[in-house]
This record gives sequence, C-alpha cells and structure tokens, in this order.
Amino acid sequence: MAAALLRRTACVCASIVAFAMLAVAPGSPAWADPEGGSKTLREQLESAAKGHVEAKQKLDASKKRQKQLQTALIAAQVDAKSLEDQVKEVADRSYRLGRFNTMSMLLSSSSPNTFLQRVQGLDMMAQINGQALVRYQAAVTTAERAKKAIDLEVKEQSKQVTVMAKKKEQAEQALASVGGGGAAGGFAGGGSASAKAAPRNSDGSLPSEGCTVNDPTTSGCITPRLLNAYQQARAASFKRYTSCFSQRSSGEHPKGRACDFSAAAGGFENVAATGDDKSYGDSLAAYLVKNASRLGVMYVIWYRQIWMPSTGWRKYSATGDPAAVHTNHVHLSVL
Repeated sequence: MAAALLRRTACVCASIVAFAMLAVAPGSPAWADPEGGSKTLREQLESAAKGHVEAKQKLDASKKRQKQLQTALIAAQVDAKSLEDQVKEVADRSYRLGRFNTMSMLLSSSSPNTFLQRVQGLDMMAQINGQALVRYQAAVTTAERAKKAIDLEVKEQSKQVTVMAKKKEQAEQALASVGGGGAAGGFAGGGSASAKAAPRNSDGSLPSEGCTVNDPTTSGCITPRLLNAYQQARAASFKRYTSCFSQRSSGEHPKGRACDFSAAAGGFENVAATGDDKSYGDSLAAYLVKNASRLGVMYVIWYRQIWMPSTGWRKYSATGDPAAVHTNHVHLSVL
C-alpha cells in the first residue's frame, strides 16, 4: 500500500512539473499575468492606443480649424471681390483728376459758399474712398493669412496621419510578437453609440486621471472615466457580475482603469461561454467598441480577439484557462 501511495504521489508531482514546463515552453506566448498578457505587451498596446487616440484628436481638431479657415477665406474673397469695382473707380478718378489743392478750388469757386461745399464734398469722398481701400486691403490680407493657415493645417493633418499609421503598426507588431494579430471578425450586437461621453479637456483631449473614485464592484478605487464606462454599460442593460479594481503586480486593474465583465449570469465560470452567455459577451463587446470614442476605450478583449482604436478587431492568441483567453469574461481597459 505504501508503495502504491508513493507511486501516486510521484505521478502527481510529475504532472505538476510537466504542466509547469508546458506553461513556459520555448516559443509559446508569455501569458504569465491573469489579464492574459505580459507587462511588455500591455505597455506596447497602451502606447499604441494612446498615441493613436491623441493623433486622431489632433487630426480632427486640425480638420475643424481648416473648415473654419475655409469659411473665413471664402468670406474674405467675396468681400474683396465686391470692393474691386469701387477700388478701380477710386484709382481711375485719381488718375484722371489728380488731387485738388486749396488754390485750384478757390480759383474755380464762384463764391465762398461754393468753395466750402466743394471742400465738404471732397472730404466726404476722400473718407468713402479711404474706407473702401482699407476694407479692401483688410479682406485681401485676411484671405492671404487664411490660405497660409490652411496650408499649415494640411501639413499638420499629414503629420498626424503618419503618426496614426505608425501606432497601428506598433500595435500589430506587439500582437504578432506573441502569436496574435491578423484581422478578426469582431462581434455583432451592442445597440447604438449612445453612451454618455466621458469629460474631455477644452481641446477635445481626455484629461489625465488617477484612481480617485470608489469602485462600485470592489472595495478598491477606479478612475472617473472607468466609472462612467461601467455605469453606461449597466444603463445599456449589461448588468451581469463585474469586477474592476484588483491588487496585482501589473496591468490596468490595479490602476483602476480596467473591468472584467462576466459572461455568465452567475459570475465568472471556469468554462468558455456558450449560448446565451456567449451572445451576452458578443453584444457587450460590440457595445463598448461602438461607444469607444465616447468612453475613452483603450482596448477590449473577448473570445481570443482584441479591439484597439488603431487596428479594429485582431486575433489575440493566448493559452491557459478561460480567464486567460478571455472566453468567460469581456475585458475593458480605458485610457
């Protein structure tokens, strides 16, 4: 009996060793963290997502400024065009008649009253002519400045498009380095982009936030932006068990910037979601993506796929239990 017990113990130990060796086998993805990814991978994905969102915000702001400048340019050109005939008339009159001086007006005046009338008339004409010339010059100057500003905005847009392309490449390379990447189909459902938008700075950028508000799902803290995303998801009827803050050595959860939404109604289960649970996860993932700009989404992970602003849905290779491969919960990280 003792010999049999010894054999069983040895077998169990060997199995544990074999499993540990399999988990860190050379060439396999390094999914050592409960979030399903390595620290290096998440840093690369965060950098890519933030850089892309910032560049997109700058691009949109530049396009808005360009539109305003185009409106100003057209108005200035119309104004200048309407004054061209008047300016030409002033120029022609000056060429034909020259400038009147006091002596010439006295010699041609039949009386002092006539002289004064001529002085007043010429003075008024000079004022009108002067106003027309000033207005015309202002319109031309405005048009020239608007053209130069538009050229600068076009250069700015080209710069930001280049940044966005580089950030997309960075994200794809990071995923490829751990066996992921490649286009994925994404998920259907989710309703419309109707979530309440997270607060933004006056220039449209997202403010920097810390873990400063109470997490309604745990005893920890989360950022105001994540709280808004959580509340909006619940308002959209995604009310199954959710856990946000958790004390870990790395990742978004200890920063208060991530939530895990259970696919199963009863909470996290150690099995891949199927049926209604799978449909729930699909719809929630789609909802978060449709409202990504409003909520400040950095990335969403669900069922071996990851969505980022720069790439859209991509394959997210992973090994391990349903939690590691994100088949039993939807993971949300916000900027």
